[in-house]
Amino acid sequence: MNLRLAARLSRPFTLLPPLLGILSGAVCAFGSVHNASRRVTPELLGIVALGALCASLLNAASNVLNQITDLEVDRVNKPDRPLVTGEVSVAAAWRLTWLLYALALVPTWVIVVPARSGLLARMGAPLLDHQCFFLFVAGLLATLIYSVPAFGRTKRLGMWANVTIAIPRGCLLKVAGWTLVASAFSPEPWAIGTVFGLFLLGAASTKDFSDAAGDRAGGCMTLPVKYGNRRAVAIISPFFVLPWLLVPLLARTPDPAAAAHRLLSGNPVLLTALGLLLAAWGAYTVHLLRRNPDELATTENHPSWTHMYLMLMAAQIGFAAAYLF
Repeated sequence: MNLRLAARLSRPFTLLPPLLGILSGAVCAFGSVHNASRRVTPELLGIVALGALCASLLNAASNVLNQITDLEVDRVNKPDRPLVTGEVSVAAAWRLTWLLYALALVPTWVIVVPARSGLLARMGAPLLDHQCFFLFVAGLLATLIYSVPAFGRTKRLGMWANVTIAIPRGCLLKVAGWTLVASAFSPEPWAIGTVFGLFLLGAASTKDFSDAAGDRAGGCMTLPVKYGNRRAVAIISPFFVLPWLLVPLLARTPDPAAAAHRLLSGNPVLLTALGLLLAAWGAYTVHLLRRNPDELATTENHPSWTHMYLMLMAAQIGFAAAYLF
């Protein structure tokens, strides 16, 4: 398989969200009260770059895996993909999948908290210090659970599909980024991850409306297939608004593990403004969704999908800014 076909299977344009998500998580940890050292060192930058690269590779592996297991679905929805056209064999796609998984997972073993100097010291650190590695393992397992029949293939199970997207790509991604700088054994990274996870729990369905024909043919009972367009829109709408309203609240809630500081230790003014802005943006996106739900099934890139994507990017950048300033 040549690099051009490997890139088409990996779908590089989808790699920006995990890249930005893990970088945002690292910046939040750097600016939080849990980071004893506020020094930017070449070693720290190298670790963050490695984590970001591994997150992108893990997403690429998931993309290829999903195309293998969705081959019959893609014959209807995405007939120009390399596996459907026969440009790439299923066996070659499996080899690329496992190569990408290995490249994504193995290097994260050297990412430990607290940080240590020297490769041997990192590799030999206590098991619980390899937090990033185990979060990546959990993310890898989630991609198998979502796509592969032997692991459950939750893509065919309505809301469970959204759960297995939201947990790794929303919650665990942010926490993994946090562990590039600070320990995940505090409530703060999980609170941030929960906000993003709740958003994706609903927003992940925005792409399912235009894919309903192929999903139905392939036995994937996504929300639009299972409930119809209007009811599916009603189900996912709250997730565009309510998670962001949690941000101002969490920015003023005492940390249950250390009442001396807030649960979100970033700038409370910026976090409050960010949460309210995103909630308003989410409400507008809901308006677009509800205005004509049936249009979602006929438009491949409906404006609501674009807004969802941009909201996610803005939230990542906004959180990073709130912890830096």
